[in-house]
Order: sequence, then structure tokens, then C-alpha cells
Amino acid sequence: MHNLKTTSLHVRDNQLWILDQQALPQQQNWLPAHTVDQLAGHIHALRVRGAPLIGLSASLLLALLAENGQPRAQLGQALEILRASRPTAVNLMNNLDRMKLALAADNVVDALSVEALRLVEEDKILCEKIAIAGSALVKPDSRLLTHCNTGGLATAGVGTAIGVIRRAFEQGNVANVWVDETRPLLQGGRLTAWELGELGIPYQLICDSMAASLMAKTQVDAVWVGADRIAANGDVANKIGTYSLAVLANYHGIPFYVAAPQTTLDTHCPNGEAIPIEQRAASEVTGVAGSFGAVQWAPENAAVYNPAFDVTPAELISGWVLDSGVVTPEQVRDGVFKRR
Repeated sequence: MHNLKTTSLHVRDNQLWILDQQALPQQQNWLPAHTVDQLAGHIHALRVRGAPLIGLSASLLLALLAENGQPRAQLGQALEILRASRPTAVNLMNNLDRMKLALAADNVVDALSVEALRLVEEDKILCEKIAIAGSALVKPDSRLLTHCNTGGLATAGVGTAIGVIRRAFEQGNVANVWVDETRPLLQGGRLTAWELGELGIPYQLICDSMAASLMAKTQVDAVWVGADRIAANGDVANKIGTYSLAVLANYHGIPFYVAAPQTTLDTHCPNGEAIPIEQRAASEVTGVAGSFGAVQWAPENAAVYNPAFDVTPAELISGWVLDSGVVTPEQVRDGVFKRR
């Protein structure tokens, strides 16, 4: 496979390297993801994160393992191990379903390589289409609020929700972006703030609990988030805290948009209740860790509830911005996602 580099993935000399998103923004470290165990560990630890990027990294690794001589049976086992590494993010499942079809080809090495590179290029195109469709919804002088991280760090392209914000800013329509910290792992504070700063987009970092007061003071014109899975009825699983923003936006009469590629749509999942929600380690809540080290602030052995995602009901969403265009609540109620 030829050398390839996105914001967070690098293929060099037939090996996969990932940008450690746990060390950002203080450090930009490229880590080896040469084996299934290495990549699965990076995914579990969120050194690789973002639903599209997780799927792409797994696909690229499978192709590289094939090129480096791993037999078909072991590739099949590797595929299933990677499939289980992040149960909520459906992009991973959809990408690996395509890689599994390639795995059955006569020339498995070429088939896997072609399919993995096709997925990367498709993601870049999907992101751009989402950005174009979404930016048309952003009004002049908008003050937008976003949650978690949905930019180039999480995709192969310009991103999903941040891709929309980026294109809208380039069109002169974004005055400010409110960036949720996004507890407990602070992807907003560490990653989104960094990305927006690199792009020159004005932003202000806020604690998650400050969003309500900003909305009450009419300082938020729209909320833009990504998605890890969209059910057939339009319910959306996304980073924990998304549902709270949707409820607040609904109460204050603020548009709430979800930006995601069609690979995030799960037509086999009837509704949000059927989406598996990953439970993560208690240590993410009892303290904080990063390039600076680790600190614990909670009592030893504190009982912890730590779901990685929550589900936002379709009735709270103003529009689903996909690479195919904007889907309205009326279209979702008419079953458009069920027919795809």
C-alpha cells in the first residue's frame, strides 16, 4: 500500500501509525498500530477515536496485515476482534462488513487494499458533502455550540459537525463557537479547541454545565453535533452529554443539528433503546489523566456510572445533515431512514 496520511492516520512502509489523541494538544506523538492488539488497545484508550476514524483505522490495518503476509483465516479473526473494540460506533461495523466481503475475494491482498483506500477516499468526499449541505443552514453572525470532537482528528476529511462549522466560517457566517469541555475525557477542551484554534475560528471553551445559562441569555443560535450511530427511527447515539444539549435547545427554541455520514446510519437498529451503550472505566470519572500525568480527586473505591454515550430522541432533532443532504423531521417520521 502506498504511503497515506490524514490528520490522525499515517501509513508508512506498510505499517500503520496513529496520532495519540490522548496526548493532544500538548504533545503530537505518532504511535505504532502495527498489530491488532496495538490498534484495539489504542481504540479502547481513545488514542484513536471518532466513529469514522475508528472504522478507517481498522480497515487499513487489515489491508496492511494482508500485504505483510497474514493468512486469510487470521485476517478473519483479526476483523472480529477489531469489530468488538467499540460496540456503539456503527461506522466500524459498516466498514468491516465491506472488508469482510473483500476478504472473500480470490486475490485477497489486492481486494483488501483497494477497499481500505476506497473507504478513506469516500470518507473525505462524505465529509465535504456534509460540510456543504450543513453550512447552508448556518445564518450570518451565528454563535454555534458544539460537543465532543468532530473534525479532521475524527475523520479522514474536514470532519462532520466541525466540517460544517469550518465551511460556514469560510463563508463569513460564524461569529463564535462555544466549545463544551465534554466530560469526562475532555475531547472538546483538548481536541476541538485545538482544531478550531489551528483553523483560526474564534471560540470560547465552556464547562458542559454552562450551556443552559448561555442559551437562556440568547447567546447560542444553533447546536451542531456528530453521531456514533443513527437508528432507523432517527434516534442518535453520541458522546455523553449530547442528550442534555438537545433537551436544553428544545426548551429554548434553538435548532439542534446532527452531522454524520450515511455510514453512521444503522437501518437494522429500530430505535435508540436498541443501541448498545459502552460502559467505560471508573478512573475516567474519579480523576483525570493526560500527557501531564494523572490526578485522582474522588475517594478511593468510589462507585461510578460511566456510559460513553447517550441517546437523543429523534423528536428533539431539527435536522440530520448527511452526505446525501439534509433530512427533515418530517422525512424521518415518514420512514426515510428505514428505507435506506
